[in-house]
Amino acid sequence: MITQVRGRLVEKSPTEVVVDCNGVGYLLHISLNTFSSLPADENVVLYTHLSIREDAHTLFGFISKTEREVFKLLISVSGVGPSIARTMCSSMTSEEIQNAIASENVAVIQSVKGIGAKTAQRVIVDLKDKILKTFDIDAISFAKNNTNKDEALSALDVLGFNRKQSEKTVNAVLKENPEASVEKIIKLALKNL
Repeated sequence: MITQVRGRLVEKSPTEVVVDCNGVGYLLHISLNTFSSLPADENVVLYTHLSIREDAHTLFGFISKTEREVFKLLISVSGVGPSIARTMCSSMTSEEIQNAIASENVAVIQSVKGIGAKTAQRVIVDLKDKILKTFDIDAISFAKNNTNKDEALSALDVLGFNRKQSEKTVNAVLKENPEASVEKIIKLALKNL
């Protein structure tokens, strides 16, 4: 099993890179998050996962061990293959994926291209406990914050604000004030909308 590749970055595109390791070039499929985090100089270290199927051996590269671990957990779910898992890792950061699963946010997971409602629910059912244990996330704080966030978003919807814009603003408010009440979230969000 190839677990890490260290070498000179020879080619890069948003979906794949070629890393030269002592004269051997490895093609690694990467997420957009990994692409945007690649260093400016040529020397790179990418953590890898080798996917073996009957028709192909595909090497996936990740900028961090956390992203690789999230990817491995995602592909362990029935109905989620490496390409869907890579799309998910490209659409969201590792932390956002962990948070969506920990808080049972089906809508966020379902927003990824290729994931339907049943698959999103299966991802949550199969991975919630593993995510909470592996990454030591506190489930109680997620439930509370998520309820406050959902209530604040509903209130902003009723007031006629754009859902996407509201969500960005509320996320920013919660980043600075994680323990904020629903009223405080709404007040701070209204100042920024």
